[in-house]
Amino acid sequence: MNPLAAGLLAWLIPGAGHLMAGSRRKGIIFLVVLGAMFVFGVSFKGELFAFNVSDPLVFLAALSQWAIGLPRIIAAALGLGHGEVTAATYEYGNTFLIVGGLLNMLVALDAKDTAARAVKRS
Repeated sequence: MNPLAAGLLAWLIPGAGHLMAGSRRKGIIFLVVLGAMFVFGVSFKGELFAFNVSDPLVFLAALSQWAIGLPRIIAAALGLGHGEVTAATYEYGNTFLIVGGLLNMLVALDAKDTAARAVKRS
């Protein structure tokens, strides 16, 4: 498998790059855990931030949320993630959404490395 393709697939669908590279256990764990973090973030009334370069922190939050790939795209298409600032869980939701995206960037890099090692072995 092409390591770059594994990394891109892992970015798009958390855990899919590992599944394609033959690391099933890691792939399933990443798919479940990162998917759950995203679902918790949205259900805790977290906000899916839009890119706003005039506010650097909002821009970085949006960038990190986009790092989870397809779940972010689907949630936005379904009209989810408007955020409810008055909700007691709002900040927790934002934290789950942001950290899930940041973790997925690490997972995508690991998927790329896993696929590269698999290519070297064959």
